[in-house]
Amino acid sequence: MKSGNMNIGVFDSGFGGLTVLRALLERLPGANYIYLGDTARLPYGAKSQATVARYAVSSAHFLVEQQADYLVIACNTASALALDAIRDAVPVPVIGVIETGANAAQAATETGDVLVMATAATVDSHAYSAACHERGLRAIEKACPLLVPLVEEGWVDHPVTEEVLRIYLSELLEESAQAAIRPDTLVLGCTHYPLLRTNIERALPASIRVIDSAEATAAQVAAALCLPNSSDNPDGNPHTRRFYATDSVTKFRILGTRFLGQAIAHVELIDLGG
Repeated sequence: MKSGNMNIGVFDSGFGGLTVLRALLERLPGANYIYLGDTARLPYGAKSQATVARYAVSSAHFLVEQQADYLVIACNTASALALDAIRDAVPVPVIGVIETGANAAQAATETGDVLVMATAATVDSHAYSAACHERGLRAIEKACPLLVPLVEEGWVDHPVTEEVLRIYLSELLEESAQAAIRPDTLVLGCTHYPLLRTNIERALPASIRVIDSAEATAAQVAAALCLPNSSDNPDGNPHTRRFYATDSVTKFRILGTRFLGQAIAHVELIDLGG
């Protein structure tokens, strides 16, 4: 299928999934995109699995109603807790960021030992650990709860963020040493973290490769859809990018511009219920 004929729906509980959309736009600029941020009901990490599944399924239904042909669950919590429920609920293919991150780690690692930085909710689900184990890898996960608010505050290059990263990474490397593993790969297990990739790479030993789950997801979507992995727009036609949020569209435009790396002109407010 040509990318110009493809409507790709991207879903997150908030803004972080825009890093995935950013990577998709770079890989597949000829597709049409529908992005939904369920900002009225975040954070998903504080909810039960049943509630996360209910929220995520309602969001997936909305994207399919908007003619999405393919869904990218750009939310680690929803990917961890609700991916099967989403796949059961909609008639289109669905891919989640945890499986793509684990696939990329498997392709990158030589030692088979992987580190994962993620939110507390994602770490508590042990979804990355399970996905890595299924691929024959050993994984150590680290909850980094301070990073999301720092990124949303815009403190990407702030000394406080640098110090917080240093502490988290020191603890993670110490834990891996105690476990007698030799990690050569680190997965960014939160869609906010690509904004900190340069900082993280600077703080890590050169022997550890950083896997940006947003880039990994975009590459695997392109491969799954057999679409050109190119920055070209071969048919020259204009393609649509629609943005929806379930709460403040002004905040979405302001914060979203930072995550997407370009201005978001219009966001439509929708109500998906409680």
